[in-house]
Amino acid sequence: MPAEVDVAIIGAGVVGLAIVAELSRRQKGVFVIEKNRAFGLETSSRNSEVIHAGIYYPEGSLKAKLCLEGNRLLYEFCQKYEISHRKLGKIIVATDEGEVTRLEELYRQGLRNGVNDLRLLSRKEVKELEPNVEATAGMLSPSTGIIDSHSLMRALHGLSREQGTDFVFDTEVVGIEKTGDKYRVEIQDREGTSSFTTDVLINSAGLNSDTIARLAGIDIDRAGYRLHYCKGEYFSLNSRDGAPVSRLVYPLPELAGKGIHVTLNLDGQVRLGPNTQYIDEPDYKVDEAQREAFYQSVKKFLPRLRLEDLEPDFAGVRPKLQGPEDTFRDFVITDESARGLPGLINLIGIESPGLTAAPAIGQHVAKIVKGLR
Repeated sequence: MPAEVDVAIIGAGVVGLAIVAELSRRQKGVFVIEKNRAFGLETSSRNSEVIHAGIYYPEGSLKAKLCLEGNRLLYEFCQKYEISHRKLGKIIVATDEGEVTRLEELYRQGLRNGVNDLRLLSRKEVKELEPNVEATAGMLSPSTGIIDSHSLMRALHGLSREQGTDFVFDTEVVGIEKTGDKYRVEIQDREGTSSFTTDVLINSAGLNSDTIARLAGIDIDRAGYRLHYCKGEYFSLNSRDGAPVSRLVYPLPELAGKGIHVTLNLDGQVRLGPNTQYIDEPDYKVDEAQREAFYQSVKKFLPRLRLEDLEPDFAGVRPKLQGPEDTFRDFVITDESARGLPGLINLIGIESPGLTAAPAIGQHVAKIVKGLR
C-alpha cells in the first residue's frame, strides 16, 4: 500500500463497495481496507437479501429517503450489470381485527415516504394472491423484491477495480491520528504493523464502525455511536409440498425489527426469519430450540406450516444504534468537521435497509466528499 492516498475506505461490505464504486467513477487514488480475507463476509452476506420499498421508516429520515432512492438505483444497476433479482412483491398481513388499524397506519407511512404503489387488500384479495396465507387484511408492496447479494458485491468489487481502486484484505485498522489536514492510519496485517496517510477517511466498518470512530478520538457514548449487536436467526422450510407462497409475506413490524417473515430466494427456497436477539458479541450459531418459536410466530398467517419442515439455516448480526428499549434510530452518515475532524466520514448503524440503500448511500457519501474539496 502506498504511503499516501487520497481517499481510504474502511470496510468492504456492500455499503463500502457501493461507496467505492461511486467514488472511483469520479476520481483516482481510492483505497479500501478490509479486515477479512474477502469482501462482504459479515452482515452483507447474512441477511434476507430483500430489496425493500421504504415503507417502515419515519418520514424525512435517512433510512426512508435512501431506501426509496436505493430501491430505484438497485433495480437499474441489476438490469445494467445482469445481477440476478426478482421484483416479486411483498404482502404485509394483519392477522386479526386489532392489527388492521396498525396496518392502515403503516400504509399511510409508506405513502408519506413516497412509496406510491402500495395497495391495501381485503381478506379475499390476500387469499386470491396467496391461497395458503390466512389474514384479516393485507398490504401489497409490488416494488419489493429479492436479489443475489453475492453477485451484487462481486459486480461492485469488479467495477471498482476496473475504475482503479485497490483493495487491501486481511488488514485491520488499529490506530487513527489526525496530523495537520490528513489522517495517519495504522494498519496491521500478516507482515506486521505499518501506516499510511490519507486526505479523506471513510468509516464503513459495519459491526466495527463504532470502534473505528473511537480510534479516531470520538467519545462514542457521548456521540451516541455505540452499537448494539442484534442477532437474527433463520430457519429454512423444507416441505414436500413445495413453496407455500409466491411472494414475500411479512407480519406487522416489531419495535426492533420487521418480525419473523417468509422469504424466497432466487432458487425458490423458503426461509423464515429473522428473529431478534441482542447479544454481547457477534455469534453466528442457530439455536435449534428456536424452531418452536418460529413455528408459532409464522403459523398465525401460514396455518399449514408443519413444525417438522423447519430446519436451522444461518444467522446474521445487525449493527444497531437502537438498543433493546430504544425507539427509532436513524443511520449516521456524517462528516465529522463539527468534532474537529474534517475529512473523517462516519457511517454508523448501517443495518436494514442498508442493502437496498447501498447505491444511494454511495451517491450520498460521494457528495459529502465532493463538498470537502
